[in-house]
Amino acid sequence: MNPAPKILAEFGVSAPELVEETGLAVLWKVCRADGSPAVLKIYGSKGMRNESEGFRFLAAAGGPAAKVYKVTASAALIEWLSGPPLGNLSRAGRDAEAAAELVQVANGLHASAIPEAGYPRLEDWFTALFSLTVSAGASEDARTNIFRSQALARRLLADPQDVRALHGDLHHSNIRLGDRGYCAFDAKGVLGERAYELANAFRHPRGAPDLVREPERIRFLATLWSQEFQVGRRRLLQWAAAKCALSIAWRNSGQLGNDPELDLLGALLNAAEG
Repeated sequence: MNPAPKILAEFGVSAPELVEETGLAVLWKVCRADGSPAVLKIYGSKGMRNESEGFRFLAAAGGPAAKVYKVTASAALIEWLSGPPLGNLSRAGRDAEAAAELVQVANGLHASAIPEAGYPRLEDWFTALFSLTVSAGASEDARTNIFRSQALARRLLADPQDVRALHGDLHHSNIRLGDRGYCAFDAKGVLGERAYELANAFRHPRGAPDLVREPERIRFLATLWSQEFQVGRRRLLQWAAAKCALSIAWRNSGQLGNDPELDLLGALLNAAEG
């Protein structure tokens, strides 16, 4: 079913074509009044949740951020990025090229100061990790690595460095090629340490589980991104491990039994502590 005519009129768009349905929203390719394409993202009953602040971040960042044309309480109109996601480069054997593009996008997003007021704080996100318990059936390695991750995250959050507004979910699937080059979208918007911005990208791209677990690849990314993004290499690896643990906590909703990324968490912890 196409979007309601009232919504199309409100955003001044026409000719909707279904692109994707997610757990939160339905995405439509639409035509703006000037003839240019755009994406109309219409949210369901759950609302925008943390994506509302993400649109504010993208609009303030400029540069390689997808343009935000209009946002209401239940929908958003953003730039159409016609090309493939950045992850396609990695999956095609061009991971080093993808890594270089990703950090270039990150630097572009951080090129200008973004007002910090109103964003959720990174420490609020990590309450999910700190409250995570481990079931009796979990392996001893899983238990140990979750405890290591909790302690690590507490240390990082207790001594934040270069705190600023962040995209909050920057990785290969949230960067896509467009007319202006690679651009970021699907921001979450969070106030936290600059090094966290690249933490989630160590877990990506999707569909390349062996690649993301390669110790040499982890070391390569840490070296390249710490140099190009001007953050400490060890600090970057520590945030990568902490973010992996946080994703595990979110996925397991309070109690961990088993998880497909526990081995990746171990590899990131070892790299961070090596």
